[in-house]
Amino acid sequence: MKHARDEVTTAVEAATRVLSISGRSEPPEFENPDVSWGELASEGVWAPTRDGQRVHIGVAGAAAEDRLASVIRPSMRVFPGLEAETDVIGQTTTAGVRFITVLHGPGAPEEFRFPLRLGEGLSLDPTPSGGYDVVHDRYGATVGRFYSPWGYDSLYRAIPAEYHLEGTTIVMTVRHRDADALYPVLADPHYAR
Repeated sequence: MKHARDEVTTAVEAATRVLSISGRSEPPEFENPDVSWGELASEGVWAPTRDGQRVHIGVAGAAAEDRLASVIRPSMRVFPGLEAETDVIGQTTTAGVRFITVLHGPGAPEEFRFPLRLGEGLSLDPTPSGGYDVVHDRYGATVGRFYSPWGYDSLYRAIPAEYHLEGTTIVMTVRHRDADALYPVLADPHYAR
């Protein structure tokens, strides 16, 4: 039990340290009753859209099928060790959710998968900034958004990050190995309605 607690503490401290020097506004953590989390990483989270439907976002990884969330508070959970040298912190925000992906070293993978299930009549459209809009097919209205990904090392130097789709899975690529990064590296899928 002590080992699991140490992993959680390490992930949260690493994310806090890097985000504290960012100098930019981060989405505020918020206990949002419209967001519901599963217990396992693979069960992911259900987040609302503007039209009253829900988007399901899963967290994939080598250990996601059996990795229980460590619930820090109702608005934050940590999934330690989802991949080699990788933890994921899930946060509920006022308008949705974000996943702070913490890469502790060069042995961490460069691709991270977030399987999606969209509500009826919803689809994804790429945005010019590199994110995806969740669009209501019938009306053409944007009812949610996956903001373009970002990556930063522990000195808050930008690390190249991008999305692409594989079927209904958003794949985030963080090119930390060629970036001469000082670890930990953070990357952030962020969804909001």
